Amino acid sequence: MPLLDNGQPQLRQGYLPGMVGRVTEMHAVYYHRHWGFDASFEIQVATELAALVAAFEPDRDGLWSALREGRMAGFIAIDGREARTAGARLRWFIVLPEFQGAGIGARLVQAALGFCRQRGYPRVFLWTFEGLAAARRLYERCGFRCCEEHDAAQWGQRIREQKFELNLGT
Repeated sequence: MPLLDNGQPQLRQGYLPGMVGRVTEMHAVYYHRHWGFDASFEIQVATELAALVAAFEPDRDGLWSALREGRMAGFIAIDGREARTAGARLRWFIVLPEFQGAGIGARLVQAALGFCRQRGYPRVFLWTFEGLAAARRLYERCGFRCCEEHDAAQWGQRIREQKFELNLGT
């Protein structure tokens, strides 16, 4: 995959063969190594991502991969199944540690938000957890605000779940 002139990985929209497995692996390895998440997290990512891909409608949902030299460096998805009611859901946003800080995350988030704006979605939301400071700063720079928080025991850990929402004003 050729690099863009500025050295940034290419963003590819849509399904790529191996995507479900690779995105699941990226999440499972990162969140186990850095947060101690157990196999239930990997299973949840795999199950829910596979369900989105199986029901994928390109006019409603979005998938973006950041590729560097043919390798997936980052990923983000928009689940638009409830976009007109609860809002479009931003999901599975990740940038591999060796590519963090290079603007890849911002490009992925902007691609996903641009997709939502083009479709006239009134709002976008995401669930995350306390402690992911760089991601939170990026979400807040894009206009997301934390609108809900609660403690939860899941994935073998106690975490403080946080819901962020962005009103697109459409």
